Amino acid sequence: MKPVHDHLLRVDAAIWLTIGIVAMAIASFTRLGPFDLQWRSFLAPVASAALLAAGGWVYRSVRNEQRLGAILTSTAQVIGFAAVAGPLSYIAATAGFPLQDATLDAWDRHLNFDWTQMMMFISLRPGLRHILSFAYSSFALQTVTTVLVLGMAGQLARLSTFIVAFIGTALITIAMSAVFPAAGPWLFLDIQPATANGFLPASATSWPVFLGLRDGALHTVYGLNTEGIITFPSLHAALGILFAAALWRAKGVRWIALGLNGLMLMATPAYGSHYVVDVIAGTLIAMACWIVAAHIVEVETGIEHLTAIPYPPSIVPETLPQEVAPQLSRKLESV
Repeated sequence: MKPVHDHLLRVDAAIWLTIGIVAMAIASFTRLGPFDLQWRSFLAPVASAALLAAGGWVYRSVRNEQRLGAILTSTAQVIGFAAVAGPLSYIAATAGFPLQDATLDAWDRHLNFDWTQMMMFISLRPGLRHILSFAYSSFALQTVTTVLVLGMAGQLARLSTFIVAFIGTALITIAMSAVFPAAGPWLFLDIQPATANGFLPASATSWPVFLGLRDGALHTVYGLNTEGIITFPSLHAALGILFAAALWRAKGVRWIALGLNGLMLMATPAYGSHYVVDVIAGTLIAMACWIVAAHIVEVETGIEHLTAIPYPPSIVPETLPQEVAPQLSRKLESV
């Protein structure tokens, strides 16, 4: 029977195939559509992903250091996918479907959620603003941390599950944003910074890009520094769920991840200019993608992800059992 890491190589191949298909779709669309592709902006992410992938192959196949190899490979996959997901979201924004802000706002009000009141509550509390701002902006840090923690803990099948769910969630979110586009509550409700005590969502830099893509003023896509322009569903909220789910078995960080991502979900409506239904939809998509990804990797490797295990791996050293400590002390004294 083949080792688990041999089966994971097939999962990695499927991930790279998906990234390649998305890249070819973007290249084809830019040739047929109104977009200009800035090829030079893709050099840095492509080169970085290629070097990391090569290092991952060496450590997995030549040096047989599976943990480091998995960390390098997964980091390469995240960088490679990020380089194509941004342009894909730009293309999706040009689909031309009518804005759905009125519908989303009505759904929020049906849930008895007043977005303007929530914004005023946060804007009047500087301490809360700092906490929520940090949580919302921790997206990139958490992506890297999740890969490192799972790799160091030896939870390589779970790491593959995270990457598969990450890509699946992003692709579904981008597809839904194409047919259900929205500008977000800040623009829809015409809120001004002066009336919100100077508060401005972190997503404000994406508004000119989104509007420019829709009216045709912007038609250039880049491989780096693309803006997050998706309103419904919330990709931020979705990935917060994936971070918490991925790290749940890593003792020592599980509660930190749960708390931080709980704050991220709370911060998403204000700092991402999202409707509450955006957060709900993103959460449901992430949960579904995690279950499907876990099943795919489980079938491929034979390792169960969703059932409890008695002693999960940890990146934190375990304390010695009481009956072992005296024996160890005697051995050290005799040295």
